[in-house]
Order: sequence, then C-alpha cells, then structure tokens
Amino acid sequence: MKSEILAIACVAVSLRSIVSLYSFSGFDSPPMYGDYEAQRHWQEVTINLEPGQWYTNSSDNDLQYWGLDYPPLTAHHSYLIGRIAESIDPRFIELHKSRGFQSRLHKSFMRLTVLTGDILIYLPAILGVCICIDKSFQSKSLLFAFMLFAAYPGQVLIDNGHFQYNNVSLGLAAAAIAAILHGKQYIAAFAFTLALNYKQMELYHSIPFFTYILGECLAANSFRLFAVKLGITATIVLATFCLLWYPWSGSLHAVAEVLHRLFPLGRTVFEDKVSNFWCSLNIIWKLKQHVLNNHMALVCLAFTLISALPTNITLYRKRCKMGFLLSLFNTAIAFFLFSFQVHEKTILLAALPSLCLLTWWPNEIILFLEMSVFTMLPLLQRDGLLVPSLACVLIYHLICKCFYSETRPSSGQKAFLYISKICLIVIVGASLIIKAPLRYPDLWPLISSVIGCAYLISFLLWGNFQHLTCKGEAL
Repeated sequence: MKSEILAIACVAVSLRSIVSLYSFSGFDSPPMYGDYEAQRHWQEVTINLEPGQWYTNSSDNDLQYWGLDYPPLTAHHSYLIGRIAESIDPRFIELHKSRGFQSRLHKSFMRLTVLTGDILIYLPAILGVCICIDKSFQSKSLLFAFMLFAAYPGQVLIDNGHFQYNNVSLGLAAAAIAAILHGKQYIAAFAFTLALNYKQMELYHSIPFFTYILGECLAANSFRLFAVKLGITATIVLATFCLLWYPWSGSLHAVAEVLHRLFPLGRTVFEDKVSNFWCSLNIIWKLKQHVLNNHMALVCLAFTLISALPTNITLYRKRCKMGFLLSLFNTAIAFFLFSFQVHEKTILLAALPSLCLLTWWPNEIILFLEMSVFTMLPLLQRDGLLVPSLACVLIYHLICKCFYSETRPSSGQKAFLYISKICLIVIVGASLIIKAPLRYPDLWPLISSVIGCAYLISFLLWGNFQHLTCKGEAL
C-alpha cells in the first residue's frame, strides 16, 4: 500500500512539474503583469519593509501595484520565501527595482516554491482526508480517491500553471476536514484557523465548520463538559489569531488597515467573466447603473447567507460526517454564486469538498469537476495554458472512467451526462474555431459563464436535496 501511495504522489508531482514548464499569469505583460508578479512583489514588500508597513500605502509600498490583500499568514509565507529568494539572487526582491522581474532561474525558483507547498502540505493533507474517508465510511477505495484528489486539473492548472498558492490554504482546509472525520475537533479548529488566515476565501467553508464544531460542544453530556470543549476551542482559535496578527496588535488603526485590504468594498462585485449569478444577471441588467457598490455588498451578503442557510440548518439538526461534507459543498457553491468580489479561481473551494463526495456520487461529481475547469478556461486561455488544460482534463476523464467504469447511471442520468459533456465540448471547440464578433469581444467567456452558472445552481439544488435526504446517523 505504501509503495502505491508513493507512486501516486510521484505521478502527481510529475504532472505538476510538466504544467510548470508552461506560461504563467502576466508573462511579459507590463505594466501590471499578473498573479506571478503579485506573489513576487509581496516577497519584495515583506523583506524590505517592517510588518507594520506591509498593508499600508506609502512611497515604498504602492498598494495600487499589487498591494497585499490576503491575511497575515500569506504575508509571513511571502516573507519566508523572500528570504530564500534573497539568498539565491537579491535582484529577485530588490525594492522598487525588481518590478516585473523575470528570468529562467527566477521562474524555476517560483515554480519550486509551489511544488514544495504541494509536497509538504497539499498532498499529505488530501491523503489524510482519503484515509479518514476510507475508515469512516468503509469505502475501500483509498488509492482511487487519492489519485483523483491529486490529479484534479483545477488545482494543478491554477497553482502550477496560472501561479498561486491555493495548495497551502486548501491543504490546511483539507487537514481540518480530515480532523473532523477523525473526531479531532481541536485539531480541526487549529487547521481551519490557519487556512482562514492564509486566504480569506476560506470563509466559503467557515459556516459548516462553525456549525459542526459548535454541535460537538453542545452534544456534551453536561454543562461543565460543554464549557470545557467550547473554552478550549475558542482558546485555540483566538490564540492562533493573536499570534498571526501580533505585528498589527499595537493599534486598532493598524488592524483596520489590514481588514480594509482583505475586504475591499471599493472593488466590483465580480472579476472578469466569472460563472456566478451576478455576472450572468449583469448581462441583461447592468448592476453598476442601478445599485451602489456598498449596497451591492449588502445584497450579496443577504443572498449568500439565505442560500447557505438550509444546508447548515440541516447539518445542525442532523449532525453527521456525510452531512458535514455535503454542507461544505453546498455552502461553497452558495458563496461562489452570490458573494461579493468573486474570482474564477474560487471555484476550487467548492471542488475540495466535492472530491470528498466522489466515492458516493461519481457520475455527478465527475461532471462537476470537469465543469469547474470549464468555467476557468477563459482565464487559463489568456495565460497561454489552453494545451495543458485540455490535456489535463482529458487525462483526468480517462482516469475517472478507469476507476468508476463499473458505475452505471440510470437512463435519465446517462442522457443528462451525455448532453452536458457534448455541450461543454461544443462550446470549447466553437470558442477556439469561431472568432467573437468585434461588437461582442467577450461573447465566448460570457456564454461559458452563463452555462457554468446554470450548472452551479443545479448542483446547489442537487446538493441540498442529497443533504436533506442524507441517511447518515447523527453523531
């Protein structure tokens, strides 16, 4: 078993290494470049400035040029990588002078930092989830699950292609999921707090974690035990926050500046042509012309909470591990569809819990995973990653077919799956062959976003139905 797991991990690292050879976000695209430059710039800022200045606008830290907008753990991670970069070549992070720095050595270094996150955090964490699923539900498909987790094209293409460190936050969230499945709520609280302090988008998973852990505390046999459990959990969470936020703890103004960077209400409700409800609605009813940005943020908050409420009420009333996974899936989709400032890449937050459900609903989840990559294709195509994207999806589809070839969908399911996949293939093919008219240059991304949105709404309804009818025993 150990040799097979090691072999799968080696294949996963090899796949990521191949994708890493391709282009990245913002390659040779001055003056702002892209996410690759953003990560490099954060290393420059954290190495050359004091922590108290990392989130503050100044002559040495122009926040309009990729200012830090992720929580402190990301900043500390950037500092660590920056120290290593400085030891290799100080030009990588030289203040002001290193903007847009690109070289073969630097690309190799940056790509290796992502692979290091995969090897040290993401792959071990998802293996832990697979082991816990195998033990908790007697699924007897550990190797299959690990292969499908590790080869999921979305995470590979965004982190090792486009360039980000989602593997860190997703890995920490996966570790928290594994801890919940293993009955270790204190470890889960610690791991999830780290994930939330790495990327604020982990709020997509926050309500199910809060609901489940609170339910664990309330299930105590006595008030004293309840108080002890709640007190220990709260202490872990608060202590972790205090430790990570310590450099800014000297004043409320400093904390407020960090929070303003994490939740910039001055930005638009969505980025580019993302497959969520607001982007689709914007096609026929221009949001900016009818709703003020601060009002739109409140509307988004209301819609998000209302759409996420049913699955979390069900989780609270009938607390079980399967229900927890379904609640994570449903809540993440609700956040993606309706929340404020959504990026294409945040679909990865719904993909993580969906991978946990693959054993029980392979046909539906495989479609969801392939569709999630489909929604990111316009972004990946802009980055010059179309070839590896199509290759990774094809490889993943073949792997899924090999592992789940014995799964026979009903005639209705089969027809829906067949039509869905033909539809996705036709749209991708047409977008590559037929040029968009000059009057509508964003025609194909808009079509992709509307179709993706329709599928996500369908999966949100499907996931809530599965949770409502879930026969898992309450814990």
